[in-house]
Amino acid sequence: MVGRADLLVANRGSHVVAISAPGHGGRARTAVDEREIDTLRRTMAADEPVGPIVVRYNAHLAERAVPEWQATLDALQELPEIGADGPVGYFGLNMGTAIGVPPAAADPRITAAVFGVLRHETLAETAKRITIPVEFVLQGDDEHIPRPSDLALFDAFASTEKTLHTNGSRHKEVPRFEADSAVRFFARHLGGAIRSPA
Repeated sequence: MVGRADLLVANRGSHVVAISAPGHGGRARTAVDEREIDTLRRTMAADEPVGPIVVRYNAHLAERAVPEWQATLDALQELPEIGADGPVGYFGLNMGTAIGVPPAAADPRITAAVFGVLRHETLAETAKRITIPVEFVLQGDDEHIPRPSDLALFDAFASTEKTLHTNGSRHKEVPRFEADSAVRFFARHLGGAIRSPA
């Protein structure tokens, strides 16, 4: 995340904010967090599929994250260097998509988004309400997310402008050039020129 933020700041002069997901990073975990994480660990240790658990837990995290993202945008837009009219983009892959699709559907301030590397099960209906430009990243050899599920989420977006990037790599091997692509995507849709490196 820091590398992506650096690219957006250095190449576009953007203001960038990242917040830890509920129950992640240094944030306190609830009883639900502890239970779901324990279930995930036990399931992985038994070498059983974790997809249904991840889908359920991500949906729970998204419910908690939507008001947090809206409050974050409220606070940022009060800053004079940003203001109420500044364009807002969202970049989040995997759990960042699980948490980002609901606020992108609910908050008209978000006007462009980069999503991907996530199953469609709980997000397809919400994605149908999203009409903003979307760039979507899919990992072709993902060992956790079946390609048809990723494609179903991409197809669900109602955006008239959406682009699919398919990489022939595993779940956690998203190529670094996708971050460069995101910078260009946000420059097109949020305005501002891409700066040349010094």
